[in-house]
Amino acid sequence: MPKSYIPASNQASDMPMNTPTIETERLLLRKFTEDDIEALFLLLSDKEVNTFLPWFPVQNISQAAEFYTSRIYSEYKCGHSSFYAICPKNHPYPVGYLKAETGDGHDFGYALRREFWGRGLVTEAGRAVIEILKQYHVPYITATHDVNNPRSGAVMRRLGMTYQYSYVELWQPKNYPVTFRLYQLNLDGSIGRTYRKYWNLYPEHFIENSLAFEKT
Repeated sequence: MPKSYIPASNQASDMPMNTPTIETERLLLRKFTEDDIEALFLLLSDKEVNTFLPWFPVQNISQAAEFYTSRIYSEYKCGHSSFYAICPKNHPYPVGYLKAETGDGHDFGYALRREFWGRGLVTEAGRAVIEILKQYHVPYITATHDVNNPRSGAVMRRLGMTYQYSYVELWQPKNYPVTFRLYQLNLDGSIGRTYRKYWNLYPEHFIENSLAFEKT
């Protein structure tokens, strides 16, 4: 493992992964706690940050607390999760999150407060979490981004993910059509594997010329 990715524990790779703490050069990646609810509110209430997230902005601290309980703590409680608070070492509170879902898509998702954009923090966090996922024998990860959010696609490419296909979904709960691009990284070295769930699920699907949008 690269020296910049240091697990804070020696948890065996044959045990279920439950968000083990990771330290990188600039970041501490750890579980969220109840003490982080105010930081979650700052992240999840920002309308611009929320534009491309699959939920509506929270309106108050109570809603942020409910988000923590129902969407984050519930994953930790099940004993098999990968939902990280992104904590810069020079900052006292989380400024974003990164998660890898445990379902068959192993969907990789992330968000960061606006004032921390452009610093490579999500890329640094993502690379560290990917190394841990390999230790836990996760075979691949996928990630999707709205075509109107190309910065997210650039993060995926910096993480080594490659474009597979695009599809149109009536996105819920916001209930409007979105064209998504799906990226994938096979962590087990498999060649040619493509996660085709969304291709099969949504009739409007196609493969774009990636040279037209992969410029960063």
